[in-house]
Amino acid sequence: MGIDTGGTFTDLVLADPASGHWHYHKVPTRTADPAQGILDGIGEIIELAAVQPADVGFLVLGTTLATNAVLEGKWARTALMATSGFGDVLALARQRRPHYFNLDVRKPVPPVAADCCAEVVERLDADGEVVRALDETSVLAAIDQLKSTGAAAVAVCFLHAYQNPQHEARVRELIHAQWPDVHVCLSSDVLPEYREYERFVTTVVNASLVPIMDAYLARFEAGVEDIGVSSAAHVMQSNGGAATTATVRERPINTFFSGPAGGAMGAVALGEETGVRNLITFDMGGTSTDVCLIRDGRPAMKNERDMGGFPVQTRTIDIHTIGAGGGSIAWIDAGGMLKVGPQSAGAYPGPAAYGRGGELPTVTDANVILGRLSPASLLGGRMDMYPERAFDAVESVVAGSIRKSVEDSAIGILEIANAHMTGAVRVISVEQGEDPRDYTLVAFGGAGPLHAADVALMAGMRYVIVPSRPGVFSAQGLLQSDRRADFSLTRMTAANETSLPVLNAGLVELQRRGDAWLHAEKIDDVTTDVRYEWQIDLRYEGQNSVLIVDLPDASLNAGKIRQAIDEYHERHKALYGYDLPKQAVEVVNLRLTIVAVHGRIGVASTTATDAIEGKPQSPATRRVWFVSTGFIETPVIARDQLAPGVVFQGPAIVEQMDTTTVIPPGSSVRVDAGRHLHIDLHPNS
Repeated sequence: MGIDTGGTFTDLVLADPASGHWHYHKVPTRTADPAQGILDGIGEIIELAAVQPADVGFLVLGTTLATNAVLEGKWARTALMATSGFGDVLALARQRRPHYFNLDVRKPVPPVAADCCAEVVERLDADGEVVRALDETSVLAAIDQLKSTGAAAVAVCFLHAYQNPQHEARVRELIHAQWPDVHVCLSSDVLPEYREYERFVTTVVNASLVPIMDAYLARFEAGVEDIGVSSAAHVMQSNGGAATTATVRERPINTFFSGPAGGAMGAVALGEETGVRNLITFDMGGTSTDVCLIRDGRPAMKNERDMGGFPVQTRTIDIHTIGAGGGSIAWIDAGGMLKVGPQSAGAYPGPAAYGRGGELPTVTDANVILGRLSPASLLGGRMDMYPERAFDAVESVVAGSIRKSVEDSAIGILEIANAHMTGAVRVISVEQGEDPRDYTLVAFGGAGPLHAADVALMAGMRYVIVPSRPGVFSAQGLLQSDRRADFSLTRMTAANETSLPVLNAGLVELQRRGDAWLHAEKIDDVTTDVRYEWQIDLRYEGQNSVLIVDLPDASLNAGKIRQAIDEYHERHKALYGYDLPKQAVEVVNLRLTIVAVHGRIGVASTTATDAIEGKPQSPATRRVWFVSTGFIETPVIARDQLAPGVVFQGPAIVEQMDTTTVIPPGSSVRVDAGRHLHIDLHPNS
């Protein structure tokens, strides 16, 4: 079972690996009590599938809990224990100025209050050698000081602890002895890399989330057990791999892009199935849109994310998120200009057309007015829609202010939203040295197929794939993911033969940590397909930023170092437009990713017949607006009518339980063996 908790809906899928049959279900997200909403959905899908709770043998959860806690500033009360003289690292930060001309800059408030910081006597140098021994008396005094603050978690962050964790480890022992009920996070565990501010802030953010995640998972696991599901629960991580709840309790920062990562991994599996290896994912939900570039079957990755203004260092799929979704609210700014988002109506009250009390116009309301969404098609007719309320909302808030008709106002809302999302596609492609014309757009999420063709055309892309179940595709992707863990350590040295002993010793240490993780996760590397992926962070001497380069294995020699340097020069030139082949190159970090292959769960499919030309039977038409033609009468097709092998031409509206797909005029559609729609926007080119 895969469960993806979104801002508007929670999606559930239940798969039978033996038969390849899948069951799908959607329930509105309970923002006030997400765990209970998930548990209700689990009970419902088990009943709908007519299976026993004990039949569920694998359970993966995608959650937005950590993300929401950071963005809303709802931390657990957290304390910091730092090296003497370094208690103000979080307050000093990096002195960056992200907004040069803003005279009212407000720095993000760190999770640690001033009275929750204590300093202890100890000091290591940059090589990890002890300069000043740990003074345990000062540690005990710090513990007494912090206990009085009522903190639920303590982050222990010592200078250069990434080189030598002994002092931090000893402090954890003392804290557990004196304060057994508090959660403790060590910077040498959470992020064993150099740069004290990033290491401190990552550890503190992680510590502030541990009590929240622990309580959430405890309730979730208890509820699942009450339902009768005996399988151990897993949680999707930002790196595209599932982990046990025990691991996630210790590293909640690894779940920041939990749900969207499921969509990315679903796209990887879709690429394997269809043979299309270069993809850009387009996951548009009710609150936001997530895009990700997949090159040759591998999603782009990054090691730092800005979360609530903090540079949190954690390995994530490079997913770019913008505040544009079906629930994004249209509004008029002080200058009389129409804006869309980032505010969202969410699930409650939702768009005006939902009839739940929402009075502000949204992207969904615009789609209803323009004929793209049918009032009778949402969730297969299980959810009522009220087009007259969408009309009233756009008229009262937008049309009167900009002196346009309601339909023209709805067109404006749609075009602005599409422009925002096209910009997101360019961020992860053009700005990274990739041409979007070389990629196929994969559209999913409840609103993705509604907007995919327009966004693809604006981005210069020709092909779009709409999966068979786009509205629950991220939940389906959770079950297509592997078990995965990432490890890193800093080894700052020259990238040459003289550094080989240091670098190889570092790789051996990473191997040891990886083997320990396999043992803790109870993964048998004999019976399980375990893949080791080695990488190295390189930079030009004197440079600040790094690029990550793949290594063939865990044993370096002069030839492999030279190969890595050559690849670094090529990557640097592709990304920045130049390289410095005569400049010395430095090693900064070594990395290891372990992937325990879970195995793909196939979807029962029908063998494709020869192409069947022409439109499927369409019992109805309706007036729909398109960019190229304006309003025209358009056939409305039920998705379940589209058998493998069917080929037809646009325009068309394809409706199903979990989404609606807009097929523009002049395009061609082919249905493959997995019932995925392949849309060619320029079939005559």
